[in-house]
Amino acid sequence: MRPVWSGSLSLGLVTVPVRLYSAVEDHTVHFRQFQRGTEDRIRYRRVNERTGKEVGYEDIVKGYELDSGEYVVVEPEELDEIAPGRSKSLDIESFVELDAIDPMFFDKTYWLAPAKDEFERPYALLLEAMDSSGKAGIAKFVMRGREYLALVRSGDGVMVLNTLHFAADLRDPAEQLPDLPGKAKARGKELDMAVNLIDAMSDEWRPEEYRDTYTDRVRELIKAKKKGDTITPATEPGEPTKVVDLFEALSKSVESGKAKKKSGAKKKPTAKKDLSSLSKAELDKLARERDIKGRSKMTRASLEKALKAS
Repeated sequence: MRPVWSGSLSLGLVTVPVRLYSAVEDHTVHFRQFQRGTEDRIRYRRVNERTGKEVGYEDIVKGYELDSGEYVVVEPEELDEIAPGRSKSLDIESFVELDAIDPMFFDKTYWLAPAKDEFERPYALLLEAMDSSGKAGIAKFVMRGREYLALVRSGDGVMVLNTLHFAADLRDPAEQLPDLPGKAKARGKELDMAVNLIDAMSDEWRPEEYRDTYTDRVRELIKAKKKGDTITPATEPGEPTKVVDLFEALSKSVESGKAKKKSGAKKKPTAKKDLSSLSKAELDKLARERDIKGRSKMTRASLEKALKAS
């Protein structure tokens, strides 16, 4: 796998050369475009609008439009020059609790690995320190001409880097949505029933149980069309719930959720996992479930000890 970025991870006076690798693989089915009724491909080209001639990447520069309608032209090299060294440095500025970051800020996920074997010792030290503290580092770096806010945290034997949205990137729903929900007040019995529904449908997070079923259906469609067969359309979405039927719909949903949970519980293994085999994130979750006080400041060893005593 080729790295998408390389540079140095800096924490105080400790600097470790690292490489960034994409941790996510695209499984989307990609199509080519054709003109209907023909086998003619549709292609996109970079064309000079005045001459109509195609232009190569090496001859393209960036232009910023001013209020006057004129453009300020900027060369790629000029963008690199205004941030000397920044494109090769990943500087951790502070550490925060992972739970303190709203999921809205998360963007893409990468692995951060040592650039060479000789840098494994300081890398492993920082990885273990972050794992023990339960905290994640906030950093900034430049990649492909753009500055990123990032979160560096311990993963399963490797550092994980999540790019984050800047606060200014997030839209304010009060400004963007014409009518914010919230004018209608929840009724007592309906609210209790809705909470019961959430409880009935609550389960452990097992990501391996979820699949991209839409992509599976697309592949089935392609196979069927190749054979000249047809495919059964998917079920249409349900009708909107009427206000007068809301309580009844909630009641039936709760019973359905309990039944599914009960049937699923039979399939779950009852054997307890050895605490030493769990990750710190899994230990944190167990500590929350058992309401162990001071868990956010505990090291991995302290969490394991507290859980054994609970």
